Parts: sequence; C-alpha cells; structure tokens
Amino acid sequence: MSKQSVVTAIDLGTEKCVTLIAAIDEETKHLQVVGVSAVASRGVKKSTIVDLEAVLMTLTESIDGAERMAGFSIKSAYVSISGSHIESLNSKGVVAVAAPNHEIAKEDVVRVIEAARAISLPSDRSVIHVIPRDYKVDSQPGIKDPIGMTGIRLESEAHIITGMTTAMRNIEKSMNDVGIEIDGFVFAGLASAESCLTETEKELGVAAVDIGSGSTSLCVYVEGSLEYSATIPIGARHITQDIALGCRISLENAEKIKTALSQEYADEVRPMPGESKDDLAKRKKREDQLDLESLGIQESVQVLSKKTIVEGIMQPRMKEIFRLIGEKLESKDLFGLIPAGVVLTGGGAETVDMTEVAKKTLRLPARVSQPEQLQGLTSDIMKPSFAVGVGMLKYGFKRGGTSVSSAGLDFNKMLTNLNLGSFFKNVVSFIRSLIP
Repeated sequence: MSKQSVVTAIDLGTEKCVTLIAAIDEETKHLQVVGVSAVASRGVKKSTIVDLEAVLMTLTESIDGAERMAGFSIKSAYVSISGSHIESLNSKGVVAVAAPNHEIAKEDVVRVIEAARAISLPSDRSVIHVIPRDYKVDSQPGIKDPIGMTGIRLESEAHIITGMTTAMRNIEKSMNDVGIEIDGFVFAGLASAESCLTETEKELGVAAVDIGSGSTSLCVYVEGSLEYSATIPIGARHITQDIALGCRISLENAEKIKTALSQEYADEVRPMPGESKDDLAKRKKREDQLDLESLGIQESVQVLSKKTIVEGIMQPRMKEIFRLIGEKLESKDLFGLIPAGVVLTGGGAETVDMTEVAKKTLRLPARVSQPEQLQGLTSDIMKPSFAVGVGMLKYGFKRGGTSVSSAGLDFNKMLTNLNLGSFFKNVVSFIRSLIP
C-alpha cells in the first residue's frame, strides 16, 4: 500500500465550503492539486457556525466530492477561521543564548518565540497564530533569520492572532464528527495574503483585503512582516441583501443581478459620430435598462436601472466596508506605511466597481488579485473566491503535509462521514466495532 504526502485545506465560509486536496510531488517538491470540491454552505452566518447539523451535512458533501476526485481518503486538514471575534497584537520576547560559544541555534529561536507568545489572554480567547516579525541580536535590529549568528541576548517581536475559544471548539467538533483531525487553524486573511501578495508588495507595505460573503478579513504587511490583522463583520452578502431590499426582490434573484452587473456593467455610454443628443439620451436609457427576463428572473418589476442599482444601492455598502477598513488602518497609523496600497481578493472583490470604490475611499492604489498558479486541477480555482483555500495549501506545504494511503477510499472514514446526528453516531459506532 503506497503512501504519499498531501495537504488538505477546508474553507468553511458563509457562502460556500471549499475542500482542496494537493499532493506533494516527491521529485519536484511542488504542490499538485488532485481534488477540488465547492458546495453551497449551510449553517454558517457571518463566518460563524450557527447550525451544527447543517454544517456537518455541508462538510460531508464537500469532503466526499474532493476525495472522490483525488481517489483517496483524507484524515486531517488545515481549516480556515474568520469572523468578528478575530483580534491581533504584537508582543516581544527576550532570552539568553544557551550555547557556551554564544552561537544561536534553532532551540534559541523556539524559546524566544515562546517567550513572545507568553501573553495574558482572557479565558474565552485562544491563540491561532504566533508569527515572528523580526529578531534582535544584542540590540542589532532587523534580523530575519538569526540561526548561526553569534550573540548573548536574543529578542523577537511576534504578531499574535487570537480568536474566541468557543468558535474554534465548534469548528473542531464539526471536523471531528466527520472524521477529520485539524492540522491547524489558519486565519482567512493570512491565507489570502499567502496566495495573492508578492514579496515586493510585502516589503513595500501593503494591505491584503479578503472580501468574503459574511465578513471581510484584513492583513497589513510593513517592511516584509505582518503588522496588523483584523476582521470586519460586513461582506458581499450584505450588498446582495441591499439589492434585494432596494428592488423588492428575492435574495436569489438579487445575487443574479449582482453577478450580471459585475460581468457586464459599463458606467459610461459615449456619443457616436454624428449622433444627436436625443438619440444619445435614448441609447443611454436603453443601455441602462437591466432586463430581468433575460436573466431568468420572474418578478413583478421586469426592468431596472443599472446605474441606480450600482451607484444608489451597491456603492454605499462598498464605501462602508472601506470606510471601516480605513478606520482600522488609521487607528494603528498604518496609512503612511503601505505605499503598495490595497490588494483585494475573495469572491466579493469581483463585484462591479469594487476597485474604484476602494481607490476613492482609501485614497490608495488598489487592484484585484487572483491566487498564485498551482499545478494540477486548477482551472476552476484560479479565482479570487478560492484565495483562502489556495493560501492554506501553501501554508500547509511549508509545514510538510501529512501522509495518506493512495490505495483507495477508506471504509472506516466513509462510515465516519455518515455521522450527521446522535442516531447515526450510535449506528456508526456499532458498525465500526464489528470491523477488525
């Protein structure tokens, strides 16, 4: 029975649940995507679990789809976490170099990071990430890798991301109930930055903004190091809700309108040679009409104004998102430290006029970024909406991945995936007790 190293990422979001499985090529040491599955998410609101049974059904469907495509069963995965409960802070640690010759070893780096991690947290919060920013050796600052250097005193500044313990436990319980062990939680904003930012942007100073359905994640890099992380409880779903309320239509149809406008909307109709003002006005009116029947939408109103929807309904919500981002940047005095501007990703980044609104509101350069290209089954995931999943694959790849059997699907795992409630749990336990 052959073994191979794989990395699995599960992004349980408000809109969809994505499972990505990538094998690590033993020769080239590159990631090869072998399993992809994205299903509509149920039981999640504003990036937080609100219905455990619905989440179990969503996870089972998503994981099974990726496993069937990959041809083998998975037992562990990196899992995304987001929501308004995410907070961050920077902490410092100091240790004495242990070696008699004062040469800094890996153990010294581990100790100084643990010293920086030793912060006082409320009982309801847990640490998600401890990310070293830089090191000082005998007060010499700006050192990225101190191993092998000589010194007596080693200092480190680390960026610490924390979350609510209960939110993490609910996700962990959901994963365990479908037979998945968690290799590690990954903050959604950090995963997006991992897949979409260039090293040059990080060195210059940049803000990565992942606009999800239920929330927006923010990671700010200054001089190559992560300086600030936060989450805003507003996302693309709120834009859809505004369209539904403003046009008095269903949420499903509002999403169709938002998608159609994001693909086709042109904000200006230019005059043609020899065209009169009256003809231009009539053509502008025709171009501005959004025909609902052509979109397969059956509502009492059949024609809507594109300009009214975009400028009157959608843009105010976009401005609110970037205004809140601006307030967080200003509170940490970060505006002058990010000349590379704002990099937008996530499904909401593809919304019409999102980049233009970001530029005007924040007065910074802005662009939409897609995830970095990977090998394998990537045609469907090279989109901003898959940035978190791709970023988690890269995050897990740096940590070596896990070994799995490639001899086919595991029957015990398939039984575990049936665990959708207490009744099924008892049945599964009984059947598994009969399997040698």
